Formats: sequence, C-alpha cells, structure tokens
Amino acid sequence: MDTVYFDNAATTRVDERVMEAMLPYFTQQYGNANSAHQLGRMSKVAIEDAREEIAQLIGAEPSEIIFTSGGTESDNAIIKGTIAATRKKEIITSPIEHHAVIHPSESLKLQGIRITYLQPDSDGTIQPEQVAEAISDDTAIVSLMHVNNEIGSVNPVKEIAEVCRERKVVFHSDTVQSVGKIPVNLKELSLDALSISAHKIYGPKGIGVLYVKNGTPWIPWLQGGSQERRRRGGTSNVAGIAGLTAAIRLAVNEMDQHRELFSHLRETTVSELKKRFGDRFQINGPQTGGVPNILNIGFITEDERGLDGEMLLLNLDIDGVCVSNGSACTSGAMEPSHVLQGIGVPEPIARSSIRVSFGKQNSVEDVQFFVDKLERILERMMVAAS
Repeated sequence: MDTVYFDNAATTRVDERVMEAMLPYFTQQYGNANSAHQLGRMSKVAIEDAREEIAQLIGAEPSEIIFTSGGTESDNAIIKGTIAATRKKEIITSPIEHHAVIHPSESLKLQGIRITYLQPDSDGTIQPEQVAEAISDDTAIVSLMHVNNEIGSVNPVKEIAEVCRERKVVFHSDTVQSVGKIPVNLKELSLDALSISAHKIYGPKGIGVLYVKNGTPWIPWLQGGSQERRRRGGTSNVAGIAGLTAAIRLAVNEMDQHRELFSHLRETTVSELKKRFGDRFQINGPQTGGVPNILNIGFITEDERGLDGEMLLLNLDIDGVCVSNGSACTSGAMEPSHVLQGIGVPEPIARSSIRVSFGKQNSVEDVQFFVDKLERILERMMVAAS
C-alpha cells in the first residue's frame, strides 16, 4: 500500500453515493433556489426536502434546520447571535473546545462579554454539576461540544441540557464529531442548538447545519439575503445540501457497523502499541467511554523530555502514514495542543502526541502498516534524542 489515511477526524473522503446525490445539481438542476423559474423552483424543492429529511434523522423540526457553510460558521452564528438576542454578558464553555467556539467567544470580550471556562477532568469531560454552579443571571449561552475532536471524550450533554433548561439558559453543543458516530436525537437530548459539518462524515466540504430550537433567543449572524427564511444570507449551496443530506442519512443508517469496525481497529492498535512500546507510550484522554474512532497517543523518552512531534508527523508522512497532532485547524502550530494542556497532559508528552482517527475505509492491514512504520521511526528518533 502507498498511503494509510488515519486523519478522518480532520476530514473524510467523499462517499461515492454522496457524490452521486450531488452531481445533478451541478449539471442539470443548477438553478438558484431563490429564482422564480422552473429550475429555481426545482432547487427550492430539493432544499426543503433535504431540510425535512435531516430534521427527521436528528429528531428536529424542519423549521429548526439552517444550512450553513459548516461547523465554524454554525458555532460563530449561535454564539454571537445569542449574545445579541439576550443582551446578557456571560458565555460558559471549556478550554478544550474547538477554536470555532473559543475564538468567537474571546472576540466578544471587546463588547464587555465575560467568558467562564469550566475545567474538564483528565478524560476531557465536563459534569452537569459544574455547569449548574457556574450559571448566573447574566449567562447568555453554555457551549460544550458533544465529542472532543482531539481525544474523543463524550460530554453528558443530555444532563447538561437539563440543567440549562431549568435555569432558562441557551445550551449549544458542537456535534461535528458525534453526528453519524454516536446517536444524536434531539427528542432525547433536548439541546437548544447544535452544529454539524458534512465533511466529517464522508460528505462535501463547505456545507453544514445550525440547528436552533424554535423559541430560542437568537439573531441571525450572516445577513444579506432572504435565504433560509432570513436566518442566513447567501446563495444556497444546493449540491452541497444534497450531499450533506445523503452523508447524514448514510452515516446514521450505517453507524452500528462503523462503530464495530472502529472499535476493532482501536483495540488492535492499542494492543500492537503495548507489544512494541510497553510503557513508552500513553493514551491521552479517556481510556474507555470515548468514541472508538479517535485515539490520541503520546510518547515518552527515558529523560522525559519527549520527542519532536512535528518531526514525528513529518517522518510518518514520508513513510506514507497520514495522522495529525490534533485539530487540522491548528496543524503546523508549534505550540502543544490546547486540548492536551487543558486535561493536564505534561508539555513534553503533549508535544510528542499524535491523533489517529479511523475511517470506514480503514482495515487491520492499515493498522499493521502504521505500527510497523511508527516503530522504525521511533527507534531512530529515540536514538537521536538520547
């Protein structure tokens, strides 16, 4: 094999069935959904059909589904739009959220907004009791991700949502890494808002969903047109919406078999790492209870200085293995992962850590290829570091 791709939490290959669903909207039904002619009306119907199907798949109402350009826009829109609507001055979140939550929150400090960061445990989870204690009369929104994109921890969002509902505070969860991987049904979770991105589940890049529960205080963030019932301006990405819908449908319907595969790949990887490296590696984040498709591992040298994580990634890449050192949005940065720092991983180990994220195209042979390459590379790097 030439290349093993273990960076599926960053992005995934578009499923051929998703591509088939998109193609007609590039070449045949290419009308602007806001145009009155027949091609425009056909696109409009396609969008509304997609809205209904996605709503059904996640337990929402069609009127609560807003199509966006992806997770980052959805996160920005709900945080800034809720602050604008409530005129309250506090955001509650955690230091290990995606930067699409942290950065817009921090930017609102210029408007006098206060940010309260809840400290996660060593597994990377926030407990409902922490949220209950932190909420004040000035809290506008609580934003805590469902599944962490770097370590795979799963927050108890159902219980957190109950706390927020009792206190009449908007609760948003970034579900980019959970929809299609674990069950997400809003009739059970009772979230006020969530974010989805298609390219994490074998769909196209540049399309996503912001779900906003009816009655939630929120002002649209992206203005400039009547699209999405005046909740998000901009020409509708009809092909992307068709691809997103197919991707969610397939991911939900095939979830169980994918989870079985990911669990097997994770168990095999951990077993092989233990055989070859013993106590020279550690799993960062949850040992059990997280999603099986994300595995974050750090390497330990005898002098405890750690390895050069950037060099480790480069060597793996040269040898045909694609992994990352955390979120793709921050890859290339020399600083250790803010997520690993946030759960207390020592800096030398955080700098030498890599994220392995499995996809439905991966196999046990891929794991063997990866571990073989990793063993040879680490042997060279350990010698060089001694």
